[in-house]
Amino acid sequence: MEQKILQIIADLCGAEPNEIEPELNLFDEGLLDSFAAIQLVMALEEAFGISLDIAALPRERITTPAAIVALIREKQG
Repeated sequence: MEQKILQIIADLCGAEPNEIEPELNLFDEGLLDSFAAIQLVMALEEAFGISLDIAALPRERITTPAAIVALIREKQG
């Protein structure tokens, strides 16, 4: 799952998956903005068959790859 998430992030940001550290702040580093965050959420929903309410999703839940992994695990039960 982690590799798949890193690949999604890398595709959106134009980076290589091995360049993305688990605690990298995607917003502070300029890899994600609000539009890219929406694209990220949509890609995660599609890839993992989950539903995420972007309007109710705190930004902190998608700030780092590690936070995204935790979010997906939580949603998958």
